[in-house]
Amino acid sequence: MRRLVVVLGWLVAIALSPTAASAWGFEGHRVVGAIADHLLTPAAKAQVQQLLNEGDTRSVDLRKAAPWLDCVKSVARHDDGRFHYEVDPDHLEYEVPCTPFNSARERARMVDYVARNWTTCSYAPDGFERGCHNTFHFADVAIQRSTFDRSFQGTNPHDLVAAISAAIAVLQGKPIPPPFPFSIKDKKEAVLLLAHLMGDLHQPLHIGSVYLDTTGQLVDPDVAHAVDPATDTIGGNAIRDGVAVPFQTINLHHEWDDIPTDLGDAATSELMDAVKLVPPSQGAPEDWPAAWATDTLLVAHDAFKGLSFGPTPPPAQPKWTVTFDNHIDYLQAADAIKRKQLAKGGARLAELLNAIWP
Repeated sequence: MRRLVVVLGWLVAIALSPTAASAWGFEGHRVVGAIADHLLTPAAKAQVQQLLNEGDTRSVDLRKAAPWLDCVKSVARHDDGRFHYEVDPDHLEYEVPCTPFNSARERARMVDYVARNWTTCSYAPDGFERGCHNTFHFADVAIQRSTFDRSFQGTNPHDLVAAISAAIAVLQGKPIPPPFPFSIKDKKEAVLLLAHLMGDLHQPLHIGSVYLDTTGQLVDPDVAHAVDPATDTIGGNAIRDGVAVPFQTINLHHEWDDIPTDLGDAATSELMDAVKLVPPSQGAPEDWPAAWATDTLLVAHDAFKGLSFGPTPPPAQPKWTVTFDNHIDYLQAADAIKRKQLAKGGARLAELLNAIWP
């Protein structure tokens, strides 16, 4: 019965959440950070506390720091070329996870970060430039693949795996490896990025994606050596689910961003038990991001299992509509996957920081 309650709660959360979502939402990112806070060694905890609490921030841990990279999405570029942090008066709830960074100095850091990382690549998924920094949150590897490899379509030098690798290099005191086009100002900024991106890395639709033809059938972009913009699902953001919340346009990616409501935004005893089942990573820390992406890609196979796609009749949007072999079974499977992935994200964030600061 608890699982059914969780599933129904998830549907309510979807109905009430804003349409613009990021991996896990801020609650999920806080959960990942909270798990890591519990697992840091004394040396790593001291380093993290020192970095995160310099300047105007106070009492910030990984739990509070984890939403930072979504908070910077409030920085807008104006026609005069200047950047400004803008609070949306119609959605003040967006600012809830950003309050640890609402001082003038911390807002200036966000503006500076976006300005430095805006033009290092072009990202205009809807015809409007959104800034290169918004590509750091994802890769879109076809689910026909079983490993993460930078030669595949949907990867690039400024994707999620590359961003994590760049942040690791900064914390290790090394230069960011070419050709990664990242500007990471200092170690504090690197920790802020990792606290968030390690959550993104474990959301299955931030690594795995489906590519479709005009009828909604799977195609392989690595065979075609190209992605057709007209049929791109944008990591599930262009796939509509008309079943989960009738009469609303909810996309499949958004549904995966929402975590089970009973978890709240902290590390539960259930998740800490799940952490014990996460095996240690092998090899050097520099190799871990690609290995973790491979693991998440395999999970994405299950996230797309039992789904079929077809064009959405105009003028409705997004362009694709998903149908389910069994909707309730799918939601219950997704619930279990999310719990495991959140546990992995928190465990691996701590594992990484503990390796850097043993």
